[in-house]
Amino acid sequence: MKQSVFANLPIGSIHPEGWLRNELKLEANGFTGHLTEISQYLQRKNNAWLSPQGLGIHGWEEVPYWLRGYGDLAYVLHDPAMIKEAKSWIEPIIESQRSDGWFGPRANLTAGDHGKPDVWPNMLALQCLESYYDYTHDQRVLKLMTRYFAWENALPDSDLLKSYWEYERAADNMASAMWLYNRTGQKSLLALVQKLHRCGANWVAGVANFHGVNFAQSFREPAELGLITHNAADFAATESDLDAMRQEYGAVPGGMYGADENARPGYSDPRQATETCAMVEMMMSDEYLLTKTSDAIWADRCEDVTFNDLPASMTANEKALHYLTAPNEATADAKSKAPGVENGGPMFLFNPFDHRCCQHNSGMGWPKFSENLWMATSGNGLAAVLYAPCSFSAKVGMGATASITESTEYPFRDKILFTIKTSRKDHFAIMMRVPGWCKNPELSLNGHPIKVVGSEPWIVLDRTWSGKNQLELTLPMPISVVKYPSQGGAVSVNRGPLSYSLKIGEKFTREGGTAEWPALSIEPTTPWNYGLDLSKSITAKLLSINPNQVQPFSLASAPIELVAYGRQIPEWGFDQYGLVATLQPSPAFTDQPDEKLTLVPMGAARLRISEFPVASSQETAHKWIAPQLPRASVPASASHCWSTDTVDALTNGMTPKKSGDQSIPRFTWYDHLGSNEWVELDFKKPTSVSSSSIYWFDDEGVGGQCRIPGNWDLVAWNGGQWQPVKLIGGTYDVQKDKFNKVTFEPVMTTKLRVEAQLQPGFSGGILQWKFH
Repeated sequence: MKQSVFANLPIGSIHPEGWLRNELKLEANGFTGHLTEISQYLQRKNNAWLSPQGLGIHGWEEVPYWLRGYGDLAYVLHDPAMIKEAKSWIEPIIESQRSDGWFGPRANLTAGDHGKPDVWPNMLALQCLESYYDYTHDQRVLKLMTRYFAWENALPDSDLLKSYWEYERAADNMASAMWLYNRTGQKSLLALVQKLHRCGANWVAGVANFHGVNFAQSFREPAELGLITHNAADFAATESDLDAMRQEYGAVPGGMYGADENARPGYSDPRQATETCAMVEMMMSDEYLLTKTSDAIWADRCEDVTFNDLPASMTANEKALHYLTAPNEATADAKSKAPGVENGGPMFLFNPFDHRCCQHNSGMGWPKFSENLWMATSGNGLAAVLYAPCSFSAKVGMGATASITESTEYPFRDKILFTIKTSRKDHFAIMMRVPGWCKNPELSLNGHPIKVVGSEPWIVLDRTWSGKNQLELTLPMPISVVKYPSQGGAVSVNRGPLSYSLKIGEKFTREGGTAEWPALSIEPTTPWNYGLDLSKSITAKLLSINPNQVQPFSLASAPIELVAYGRQIPEWGFDQYGLVATLQPSPAFTDQPDEKLTLVPMGAARLRISEFPVASSQETAHKWIAPQLPRASVPASASHCWSTDTVDALTNGMTPKKSGDQSIPRFTWYDHLGSNEWVELDFKKPTSVSSSSIYWFDDEGVGGQCRIPGNWDLVAWNGGQWQPVKLIGGTYDVQKDKFNKVTFEPVMTTKLRVEAQLQPGFSGGILQWKFH
């Protein structure tokens, strides 16, 4: 197995300080720390994860998703009550192991496709146990994992990883097997890694799956394989997968990509969003690859997501989160934005009680970032790889103890002060990362400048240390403008590791929840539709706010702002989905006056425009077209409408491309299956109607459950009752990919109703309804 230059320090050895410790305390006091009081899946009564026999309910991913973040948070903070709570969940998991090696909820043994085992929830539980072992050295963990992996190794290939999630996410299982190999040296574990690669999705050949979370945790799979094969092509495949996703869907600031829930061809504008799950999974993948490859670019990428995306996925007090966060997101209300984003429902609403997977999974982001600030290096040295205030002690050189305090206001300021105390004189190296955006780092030791040669990603200070020393690293943070040709020449603004967004006024409204745990929508109170005037300089304004004493990722207390200039683009507004309309080519023509704009760190802005058009008053600039806002021409109601769909879709005038068209709003009776249903138009006043054309929704072939109905008919409201219309020839057609038109004797009516018998086991819906 390939030897890594870096190794993680034991969990709990790094003590976060300053703003980072505040962030962790907010998380502990927020919904993650109190999720057992909020989530139905974490109720202790009859919970399968708390049963040594593996019996009960809620035995899938939610408990281990939460526990791997909650446990690490407890260990990093050294919080006795939280450690005790985490252990109360871990003990039953350890006790649940059967004689054949299986552990955890028994239902998962047959929950996979065709009654096969579903090992996906156990992949998460293994990570919880790994952290617990690294903190406690409880040998029972190694015994459990050894027996469990023997069980996996004994499974025939035809029984392993046969369900969707486990198939796509084999990388997590592989990483745990290699974790155990590094502690036991069991050769059979390397064979298991090869087997898991063979049975799982093929990420070596390219992007195997465009689900946002699947990608974030699985693009690293080829590099994991490369640790065993020593094949450079495997490591290159991980980089190639990331490049492919970023080039097609990631032309945005913040380090993520548009995959709300899946990356979809034609949906790459910065208004496309990312699940909070994908953010923390991407951070963990970056941290993993940093450890295994010692390539500084993975630290740059990790900081990009950590500082610019993760904070804005939650309220500043971390008492609520939302499912989707986009670089250009000027409203976070409770309305469904589908199909502008793929997920329907209130996915932009900040709600501690909702967003099931992200609600449980998001907690690992800050703790694991904290655990990876420093790493041990070969030769018993140390490496500062991610920058934040912290302190720790470690054995170095020939056995001396080095105690290091890192004092900094990074990423908001450019200076990092390392106070280094050694228990005795010893020789060892300290490595310090030079971020890719920094071209002229400066270094001094005890006030004496040290020449930094070249622009290498690492500064290595290899010397004999004794007593107390102060090492100061300055990483000058230039302001830069990044241009995105694939977005018509739109731009983003960066300073150091931070990307910046327009400062938009925020109006919070409670939309449910409880007084202690409210669900909140946010609407803009100031204009947001600005393009930048790049003919004028952008300057930094450092505010007299100490980021170590406040929540710096907040609009109210961000310690730095940028001053820029721009012009409103009146034609740029919200579209029919309530989303920021897609970008059109820059430069964008506008006759509006220049204004001074305030830009704030992207992570501090819950409402944000982070990718800007370039504004111009030149007549040769592109004239933008205001978004079309189709509205329902006739009010409608139905026997039932799925929460993410709308009856307004029936008469909004948007012509479908096909029956499975998911690019326009739709009406469906989902999740009613095989039932008799109705939907009606309310003309409000007597109207003469003599024909009706229905375009049925049918998502066969894309995993949906809607089909054209078995049969249907039309009735009109007449004389206080519903009466069938009298067809003039023809029948009630039920054909896909076309309007199904019927002509009937004219009726004067106030209401017209479709009555449909859905096919057994299926639902149905309508994309468009025309009448004359």
